[in-house]
Amino acid sequence: MPLIVPRSRGSGDGTRLSGAALPLRLGVPGRGHVARSPTVPGAESGILWRPFGLRRLLKVESCRLTESESLIPLAWTSLIQKLSRAPGIFSLDQRKRFSTMPEIETSQRNSELFSPPSDVRGMTKLDRNAFKKTVTIPVLKVRKEIVSKLMRSLKRAALQRPGIKRVIEDPEDEESRLIMLDPNKMFTEDSFEKTELSILKQLNVNPQISKYNLELTYENFKSEEILRAVLPEGQDVTSGFSRVGHIAHLNLRDHQLPFKHLIGQVMIDKNPGITSAVNKINNIDNTYRNFQMEVLSGEENMMTKVRENNYTYEFDFSKVYWNPRLSTEHSRITELLKPGDVLFDVFAGVGPFAIPIAKKNCTVFANDLNPESHKWLLHNCKLNKVDQKVKVFNLDGKDFIQGPVREELMQQLGPLSKERKHSVHIVMNLPAKAIEFLDAFKSLLDGQPCSSELLPMVHCYSFSKDANPAKDVQQQAEAALGLSLDACSSVHLVRNVAPNKEMLCITFRIPAAILYKNQTLNLENHEDPPLKRQRTDKAFSEEKIQIA
Repeated sequence: MPLIVPRSRGSGDGTRLSGAALPLRLGVPGRGHVARSPTVPGAESGILWRPFGLRRLLKVESCRLTESESLIPLAWTSLIQKLSRAPGIFSLDQRKRFSTMPEIETSQRNSELFSPPSDVRGMTKLDRNAFKKTVTIPVLKVRKEIVSKLMRSLKRAALQRPGIKRVIEDPEDEESRLIMLDPNKMFTEDSFEKTELSILKQLNVNPQISKYNLELTYENFKSEEILRAVLPEGQDVTSGFSRVGHIAHLNLRDHQLPFKHLIGQVMIDKNPGITSAVNKINNIDNTYRNFQMEVLSGEENMMTKVRENNYTYEFDFSKVYWNPRLSTEHSRITELLKPGDVLFDVFAGVGPFAIPIAKKNCTVFANDLNPESHKWLLHNCKLNKVDQKVKVFNLDGKDFIQGPVREELMQQLGPLSKERKHSVHIVMNLPAKAIEFLDAFKSLLDGQPCSSELLPMVHCYSFSKDANPAKDVQQQAEAALGLSLDACSSVHLVRNVAPNKEMLCITFRIPAAILYKNQTLNLENHEDPPLKRQRTDKAFSEEKIQIA
């Protein structure tokens, strides 16, 4: 920040300045500035200033520095505070982006101060004792009876570090307490703001800052800090995971595998309620939608209980599919249905779509090929008291569509369908393969088509790595159906699965031309009828839209 230094004027606090009134920019690297900070109280410091090729030497004499300023590696911060309070010294154009060296290094010093010891780098077996470290923290000594009142006024100055007490006992005086201060803000008594000094004076507290040697242990470090200190420098750090009840589900990368057991134990230590950490060791199996996993640390019990959107689910996580990141999507689909509607859940899993929708007084047909998922789906329906509203099946998706779904649709969309006021929805949540099952709807029903507004609404999930994922998913669905969906579909982005890989949901009404046999035959065997005039591209496009 530019400072104006007046010619030969006393500062009023023991600091005397000499030299012409010149703008002084402190510690801005790369601009010809050289600074030498005082390391001993009372030492004389020369500040070399060279703007635009000129050189001037300013002398700062008799700086009244207190002993506790040795807390900081650079005394610049204290010096700047003194200069800024001196009469006749004022900041000029604060919007200009100049920074002092301490400001530049504040975050770096804070990171280093509260980082684990450097010698834990490369550790593969967790040794909690190796994380002990002693750091020097500024403290303020106060009478214990005024601590509560004083802390409200020292929020800015107090140490803000999770896991570390801000007030500790004074080992030398049981009637006093020590308030931990922020080592990046508080260096001397001059670091207090005027309002803080006023409060200290009112409460008769000496503003002198002292040093305190604080011992940090493994318990004081966050999981991310521990892993960043242990893993090779510059490598990605795993601090996030999917929580499934008491299980932390990780998906480690290759460079993290040598540290996998340590990472698993850290996840357990730093996350209350987590008693087991597992890592996925292969991709999801497309048949049963489960995957092989390795227990990294903790108990091997995979029987778990989760709570999602006010519903309870129990299952063996090692044998079924469950993704806590789909909670919002489960809610989104549930909100689309109204009481009385009908849901066909083709790949139901343990019931995250079926159970909430059944609770809305809807009729639900839920299916899953995995025998374990089928077992836990039945269990969870009873657990959430919707077993009378959900019909459960253990079939292949195609067999479910061409069997129970077809039979129910024949009734729902039959001659009496005009009197029906509820909607029919079909959810197909198997992103890796669901679109391949769309052809099961071709020629599914006999008879005359129902009105278009009564046709079933399909919600089909898919992955895409395309630059335009929405268009890609629509084209995949159109290829499976053999018909354009331009006029009757929408695509919803569910979540980002991996870099350049999205999970999406395409929603559309099944065209009557696909669902009904006679309509499909007409399309396949259709020959252009004799026309009085040649059909234009525009007329052809309009006809396609009407058919869709």
